[in-house]
Amino acid sequence: MRTKLDQTKDLAPQIAKAIREAIVAGDLISDARLPSESDLAEQFGVSRPTVREALKRLAAQSLIRTQRGATGGAFVNRLTYEEAYPQQITTSTLLLSMNAVDFETACEARYTLERACAPLAAKRRGPDHLAAMQAEITRQGAPGLTDEAFCASDVAFHRALVDAAGNPVLSYQLAGAVEAMQPLMNMITFTARSREEIIALHSRIADAVSAQEPAAVEAALSELENYTKSLGAQVMAERRGG
Repeated sequence: MRTKLDQTKDLAPQIAKAIREAIVAGDLISDARLPSESDLAEQFGVSRPTVREALKRLAAQSLIRTQRGATGGAFVNRLTYEEAYPQQITTSTLLLSMNAVDFETACEARYTLERACAPLAAKRRGPDHLAAMQAEITRQGAPGLTDEAFCASDVAFHRALVDAAGNPVLSYQLAGAVEAMQPLMNMITFTARSREEIIALHSRIADAVSAQEPAAVEAALSELENYTKSLGAQVMAERRGG
């Protein structure tokens, strides 16, 4: 593990990075116990509070866990895909908002990624995925459903479609596309879109997945992309006009 630090920069992030790199490289394996705070402080030539801050950063990223007691200490965590989803979503949201990605670019990226799941979803979908998609379609048609609840259901529907592909790596990669890009798109388009149109397209997607027809899933997703882009263009034009 690299222990030489740049003394002109903040030390805790450098220590956290060094330990993270050792975990990624496999030098520190899952469930391995890290050296004690005092040993790490000696290795890096820093104070224990600085080491403690570095460990807090790693714990916040779910890379390590701490245990108390005689057999306690800091241990390399066995990170799951589910635990990594929030970080992926947060990072994607920040990237989109800080770098002012235009609506059409974000829309294109999201649907291109989602269409990649269509063949696998149509092939591997299980009863739970179909039930989840249908439940969201039913929810979306409920009278009195708020815009916020409709948007949340929209995200949940596409989350179920992605998860139906049965590939945890794809689900992780698309967490940002579905749960970060889509809410931002909904914020722009919700005032202009037709719920009936969205529900009809969702129904076509769900029916095609159920019938194991990947081409029909992709076609419906493409129509949904075009509809979403047209809504975005309409809203932007109205804002410029106003």
